[in-house]
Amino acid sequence: MKYSIKPNARCAVIGAGSWATAIVKILLENEQRIAWYIREPEIRESIAANGTNTRYLQDVHFDADRLDISGDVNEVFEKADIVVLAVPSAYIKATLEPLRVSLDDKFIVSAIKGIIADEYITIAEFMHQDYGVPFDRIGIVSGPSHAEEVAMERLTYLTMVCKDMENAKILGRKFGSRYINTVYSTDIYGVEYGAVLKNIYALAVGICTGLGYGDNFMAVLIANSAMEMSRFMERTYPAPRDFNASVYLGDLLVTCYSKFSRNRTFGTMIGKGYSVKSTMIEMTMVAEGYYSSACINQINKKFDIYMPIADAVYRILYQKAPADATIRKLQKELV
Repeated sequence: MKYSIKPNARCAVIGAGSWATAIVKILLENEQRIAWYIREPEIRESIAANGTNTRYLQDVHFDADRLDISGDVNEVFEKADIVVLAVPSAYIKATLEPLRVSLDDKFIVSAIKGIIADEYITIAEFMHQDYGVPFDRIGIVSGPSHAEEVAMERLTYLTMVCKDMENAKILGRKFGSRYINTVYSTDIYGVEYGAVLKNIYALAVGICTGLGYGDNFMAVLIANSAMEMSRFMERTYPAPRDFNASVYLGDLLVTCYSKFSRNRTFGTMIGKGYSVKSTMIEMTMVAEGYYSSACINQINKKFDIYMPIADAVYRILYQKAPADATIRKLQKELV
C-alpha cells in the first residue's frame, strides 16, 4: 500500500548541532510546534531560558513555548509523525540505541550528509536495514546548504527526496519559506551518496589550499571530482539523474569553496601539516568526509572504480601518506 504523508503531520528534529538548529528554525516558519531531542542538558536549559542554542548558531532566537524539548529520544519520537535525523553520522547509532518506540507509523527524514562508518551504508540504508523502515517511508533533505547562511536567512535551495514525488512535495511545503526554495527528486541513493562523496572532495580542496595551490588548480580538481562522483554512482547504482543539478554539482561546489565548510577546513589543516588527531581536537564540529573517506574506499574494493582523488585523500588521512607528495602524484591523474 502506498504511504502518504499527511499535510498536518507533526514534526520532530533529532540533534542540536548547527544543522539541526537551522532545521528547527526552518520548520518553525510553517509548523506551530516542533518536538526537539537535545542530548546536552546545558543546551536544553539555554533554549528554555533564553531561546538560544549556547553552542551553535547563537544568533538564532527561538520561541521556547513552541518547542517540546526533551533529552529522551523516545518521548520526542512519540510526539511526531515526521522525524528529521540531524546528528553527525558517527553518533546516529548511539543516539537511536535507546529507541523503543515503534516506527511503523513514522516517516523518517535524513538530513545527515554522512555514512555509517562500521557498516559502510548510508543513513537511509541503515534505517531500512537496522530499523525495518521501508524506503517509501524514508526521505532525504539535501542540497547546497550551510547552516550559518540559513541562520542569516540567505536564500537557500533544498532538495526534498522521497520515493514518491507527492510525499516530497508535502515535505517541501513544511521546509519552504521566503528564504528556502524547495526542489524535488526521487533519487534517494544518488542524493545520499553525492552528499557523502562531496565531503571527501572538499577535504581534497582543503588539503590543496593548505599546501598553497591556487584557484586555477582548484578548478581542475573540482571538475575532476565531479567526474569521479558521476563514475561512482553510475557504476554502483545507475539511474536517470542529472549531475549538473544543484543537489549534486551545487552541493559539491559550495562544500569545496565555502568558508563555512568544515570539511574544507579539516583538509586545510591537514595540508598545513596538522595530524588527523590534532585536527580533530582543534575542530569543534564533525567533518563527515573523514569517516566517508574510509567507507568509500572500502565500498570501492568491490567495484574497482577509477577514483584517484578519493584514493589520495584516503592515503593521506588513513595511511599517513605525505600530503605534498601525494597531491603531486595526483596531478598526473587529472584532466
